[in-house]
Amino acid sequence: MFADPNLIGKLATNPRTQKHLADPAFVQKLKLFQQNPALADSYSDPRMIDVLGVAMGIDMQGFSRDDDSDGLPPGFNLPPPSSRTRRSPSASTSKTPPAPAPAPAPEPEDVEMTDEDIEEAKAKADALASKAQGTEHYKAQRFSEAAEHFKKAWDLWPKDITFLGNLGAAYLEAKEYDQCIATCELAVEEGRGLRADYKIIAKIFGRIGTAYTAKNDLVSAKKYFQKSLSEHRDATILAKLQATEKAIAETERHAYIDPAKSAVAREEGNAAFKSGDFAKAVKLYEESIKRDPSDARGYNNRAAAYMKLMALAEALKDADKAIEVDPAFVKAYIRKATILQTMRDYSKALEALQAASSADAANAHAQEIQAQEFKIQQALFTQRADETEEQTLERAMKDPEVAQIMGDPVMQQILQQAQGNPGALQDHMKNPVVRQKIMKLINAGIIKTR
Repeated sequence: MFADPNLIGKLATNPRTQKHLADPAFVQKLKLFQQNPALADSYSDPRMIDVLGVAMGIDMQGFSRDDDSDGLPPGFNLPPPSSRTRRSPSASTSKTPPAPAPAPAPEPEDVEMTDEDIEEAKAKADALASKAQGTEHYKAQRFSEAAEHFKKAWDLWPKDITFLGNLGAAYLEAKEYDQCIATCELAVEEGRGLRADYKIIAKIFGRIGTAYTAKNDLVSAKKYFQKSLSEHRDATILAKLQATEKAIAETERHAYIDPAKSAVAREEGNAAFKSGDFAKAVKLYEESIKRDPSDARGYNNRAAAYMKLMALAEALKDADKAIEVDPAFVKAYIRKATILQTMRDYSKALEALQAASSADAANAHAQEIQAQEFKIQQALFTQRADETEEQTLERAMKDPEVAQIMGDPVMQQILQQAQGNPGALQDHMKNPVVRQKIMKLINAGIIKTR
């Protein structure tokens, strides 16, 4: 009850306690009790009964009377004892006495506001009105006018940091990023003192991060997005943090690119490969790739090193990446065919060699391609020597691409036509798409050429 901030005002308006406030020492004691109510337990003063009564809204005088008092209000007298009606025990127990009427609830006392309270209430109302005007300007994209009203709101009542947060938002939209950052940092500082909601603090930190992003200061942006998430985890801020981290990594990757240093690392990798230190070669080729990811030779060379280490899955990924980076790089197709041959996936190895042949417009690698194709055909012949047509079809249909081709109505018609007229197949192969599908079926052993 002593924690009531209006206690002194209530005591001043009550006739019974008003006179007690003339004692400065007593008033000082009351203020101490407001700060630490536990002190009141050890303080004995008859005036405290009146204070407690006003604080609880009851008349404490009704709880104390003189010993010779009959407890009745003034002017009310009992009749003489002889005239009082006596009841027999049976009569007293035959009827239940009526329940006493409930005491009326005490009426709340009017609390007068001090001049300071009135001034603060007016300042808050004016600040909210200015904020509302700023919001209207903000929605209309009049950010300069919005900033003026948000600033005025804070000046009028500097106890709500949303005014500063809105001011920072207006500066952000107006592309005044430094002003936005300074305002939001002030909002956080003031908010700590005002014990503002952590969600509001988190939102303001996020706004600072957005301003730094607009300034292309990604490191600072990341810092403030992390601060925001430490206050409150928000999906939007988390997405911004992840995008910022990705952008930082990409920036660092681009900054690391140096084709000259890439060539040096690749040559060092070649030397390690020739000396048989394939693990070291992989690391050096990786450095070469980081220095120049647009050079397919780094991926192709690392694929060769992975093959020596029998890391065939990684080798195949590098060969595919080399082809992606440079589709005209014939050696990458040949490398891929060699990897697939080692994995005994002969059908796909033949497809890689056919792609190599198509990419080798100058026929510079024709002899190498033909020699490797001959080896793969021999391996295929040995692998399928004892297969029946049903077994061949069953094996081939396990490949999703073969199954899709065989289910194509156009390809079904072409294959039926080729059974009666084998020469028609050559005509159909003039179409690049049909040729690719027919070669797929030949490599799978469904169409036999000999």
